[in-house]
Amino acid sequence: MMEHMNPQLAAGTKVLAFDVFGTVVDWYKSVMQELGAMNLDVDRNKFTLAWRAGYMPAIQKVMSGELGWTSIDDLHRMVLDELLETFQVLHLTEAEKRNLNKAWHRLEAWPDAVEGLTRLKSRYTICTMSNGNIGLLANMSKSASLPWDCILSAEVFRKYKPDPATYLGVAQVFDIAPGEVMMVAAHQDDLAHARACGLQTAYIERPLEYGPFQHKDVSPNADNTLHARNLVELAVALGC
Repeated sequence: MMEHMNPQLAAGTKVLAFDVFGTVVDWYKSVMQELGAMNLDVDRNKFTLAWRAGYMPAIQKVMSGELGWTSIDDLHRMVLDELLETFQVLHLTEAEKRNLNKAWHRLEAWPDAVEGLTRLKSRYTICTMSNGNIGLLANMSKSASLPWDCILSAEVFRKYKPDPATYLGVAQVFDIAPGEVMMVAAHQDDLAHARACGLQTAYIERPLEYGPFQHKDVSPNADNTLHARNLVELAVALGC
């Protein structure tokens, strides 16, 4: 059931800024399919989850200064190279490794995503606010037919979420107050950081984000402005 937590607060919303990985696109299913197509002799579930799990520690290396600014494409490749050794996949050519790394450019949208975004776009400006680099997000949007008005990336601000520069950067780009931006994500920690910067927040349930074998808690958090099962329900909640 869709829950309107503080719907009156949404009245001033002008821009919806979306987390992408897990919120708009199904990275687990998509990467699993890519691994299957390559016929790699690995436990695809473990490999996919490990690749994703390496993402935040890699970002932390940039945020701490251990690494200089490094794109998500390059961070994904760093993690991939380590995993190929760990899983003893030693036969891939450089071209095959590059193609596999680009799997993150080809992630499929959740079934409700295109309809939901299209409806939301009719009333609001919709943009990404993802740690994915611009080239990755643009290719993904093209591949999955995601109708963004604007692609904003951590790359624009040279800071990764959850740095406040990312959330506040959305408001600065559109010359509006932080409270006129609603961050939409399937991750409560992302939304908590956005709220700390004065943004409104909408939580989207994605119980299968980590696949069918790993339960994800999608319980409501009363601090969010809105809570919906998917992006179509969010569009309904916002009058689209």
